[in-house]
Amino acid sequence: MKVVILAGGFGTRISEESIYKPKPLIDIGGMPIIWYIMKHYSMYNHNDFIICAGYKQNCLKEYFSNYFLNHSDITFDMEKNDMVVHHTKTEPWKVTVVDTGLNTMTGGRLKRIKEYIGDEPFLLTYGDGVSDIDLNSLVMFHEKNKKIVTISAVKPGGRFGALDIDKSNNICSFREKNTEDGGWINGGFMVIEPEIMDYIEGDKIMLEQEPFDKLISEGQLNAYKHNGFWQCMDSVKDKIVLEKMISEGNAPWIKW
Repeated sequence: MKVVILAGGFGTRISEESIYKPKPLIDIGGMPIIWYIMKHYSMYNHNDFIICAGYKQNCLKEYFSNYFLNHSDITFDMEKNDMVVHHTKTEPWKVTVVDTGLNTMTGGRLKRIKEYIGDEPFLLTYGDGVSDIDLNSLVMFHEKNKKIVTISAVKPGGRFGALDIDKSNNICSFREKNTEDGGWINGGFMVIEPEIMDYIEGDKIMLEQEPFDKLISEGQLNAYKHNGFWQCMDSVKDKIVLEKMISEGNAPWIKW
């Protein structure tokens, strides 16, 4: 399945670093967070990526254009103007970086890459969150329940909008979450049918608002409950937490 990564936002809550690069390219443990996300998908043999870029989209294109050289051992013969690649440590990835606009909302970004997705189900996540989620189990859950969208529901600390989920794992509503709520939230790592495009009108549409509200009313938005590790990098504090986990050799999302 193709993997779509939303990577076009301004990253204003971590502006100390996002002023220089898009948030998915901010390093944790010496590598951009988007690299960890892609490595996780690749571990489950999902290697065809479509990146919805926007803010500083040129940085993402430059990162992937130089990826082979930066992850290989190379001899440069200056006199002969020759280059020899000795060892390469690159992944079997196909990466399509699409400029989906500077101010486009999440739904609009998805609509803009319709031609690259085709008519098959696809995976979708945000470019700033890591998890140890079992992607095979997620996909099997989606295929079994036959909904248009399956969201991975997670339980972090309280500053995110909560999901109300019924006994059949249907999502009943999105709502603001109190700090002490302890409820489920949207952790990304979604499986989506191509029909989602019919629910998105244009650039100004937030995927998590009108389209999801309509899917809820139709009983077409499902939740896969993930009780394992999940952490987003929404702020410098989050970045420090993730880097500490890596430095201590206790990063649950690194399984490869």
